[in-house]
Amino acid sequence: MKFDIPGQLPGLNEMIDAAKRGKGKYQPYAEMKETYTSMVAWLAKKLPKYNKICVVITWFDPDDKHDPDNTAAGQKFIMDGLVKAGTIPNDTKRYIKGISHEFETDRQNPRVEVKIIAVDE
Repeated sequence: MKFDIPGQLPGLNEMIDAAKRGKGKYQPYAEMKETYTSMVAWLAKKLPKYNKICVVITWFDPDDKHDPDNTAAGQKFIMDGLVKAGTIPNDTKRYIKGISHEFETDRQNPRVEVKIIAVDE
């Protein structure tokens, strides 16, 4: 099963920056996490329910300027979104048996492709 997330998810640098800007009740990282987790959940809401999965994430950036390790930090929003959508019960090791990443460039259509592979019990 596969679904696409249009555009780009925030990378590690954007997450750290948002976390550093927080003051008192204003927490930009919390807002960022809610926005992107909810977006992924909405995209994943019609997926079947799984117990144990492996996930292959292909990141299509619009250019070659981003570090793969920075880009891959966006997986946090993907995993939390799958839980929020009810696709998986939780995003612990009990349910997520593997995550792999591939990195590509697509100047015309930046996106994130998420492939879910069911793992037999």
